Amino acid sequence: MKQILEMFPVHGEMFMIDGMEPAYMRLSRRAFVSQAAVLSCASGLLARGRATGDPKLTFPKKAQDRISITSYPFRTFIDSPTNSARKKDLPGFDMQQFPALMVEKFNVHHINPLADHFRSKDSAYLDGFVRALEKAHSHIVDLGLGGKAFYSEDSQERDEAVQYGQRGIDMAKAVGSPSVRQHLHGKGKQKPSVELAAQSLGRLAEYGAKQKIVVNLENDSPVSEDPFFLANVLEKVGNPYLRGLPDFGNSLINHDAEFNERAVAGMLKHAFNLCHVKDEVENESGATQKVDLKKMFALAREHHFQGYFSMEFETRLGDPYTGTKKLMEETLQYLS
Repeated sequence: MKQILEMFPVHGEMFMIDGMEPAYMRLSRRAFVSQAAVLSCASGLLARGRATGDPKLTFPKKAQDRISITSYPFRTFIDSPTNSARKKDLPGFDMQQFPALMVEKFNVHHINPLADHFRSKDSAYLDGFVRALEKAHSHIVDLGLGGKAFYSEDSQERDEAVQYGQRGIDMAKAVGSPSVRQHLHGKGKQKPSVELAAQSLGRLAEYGAKQKIVVNLENDSPVSEDPFFLANVLEKVGNPYLRGLPDFGNSLINHDAEFNERAVAGMLKHAFNLCHVKDEVENESGATQKVDLKKMFALAREHHFQGYFSMEFETRLGDPYTGTKKLMEETLQYLS
């Protein structure tokens, strides 16, 4: 049968899937077996849920095993047609190489890739990625998705956002990720609406629950992903498969330490399996702001967070390899 291309945007780029149904829904038998092997040995194996239907992960206890690394800091090196940050003058690598590279450089077996860093979304490529995970004895702790207009006043745009998120959930399931990070984008001057966002994200959470994939919301964009707005949405939806993903640095940008502490604490109330760790951020004027990591990890303990801490060094402030190593050392200091 002639292949039909289905497209949807990721971070403003085109996300292409071959076949009449999403390619990640048509994994080969070998990919299925490989995926099962990865999941069975992973310390973060997603269980089928309790009688209440709540998601459940068994998290590692050892500090080193709680560390993950995001692909975002390495974006200038990653070869992908949907990665607009790639710098061709730098040596590149494919996402299938990322699991082994993180083991080689940092001895880290947990990764947090972005969907637009995958060179392809067809079944053959995802099959190869799953095999690469298995070979590196690694697994994904979260799959980062792009942004969509979940609170648009246009119902068709909200429907498209939900469908986009559902396809991301399907991809996460195919590569063995227990969760997705779903970004929210605004449209023009429209103010964020808790009511509209809750309606569409509630639908996405219901789909995630059926697939046993958690949907995480991150405090990132200062307007569409304001931490207090997200907390209101999470509380209104009230679905255990819609959770918060606290970023230790994003809410410090153009704010003070007190605001950032309140923001992270609010997100931690709804967190499940992942936090993003930064030790420095750059504000809109180009000034550097230091993150109080000691306070951030204290807040995580206060809220009994048991999940993974994913390293997300701000690449604009230096080399991602050197910066990630330093960030890991700081994290291990506070986790020990």
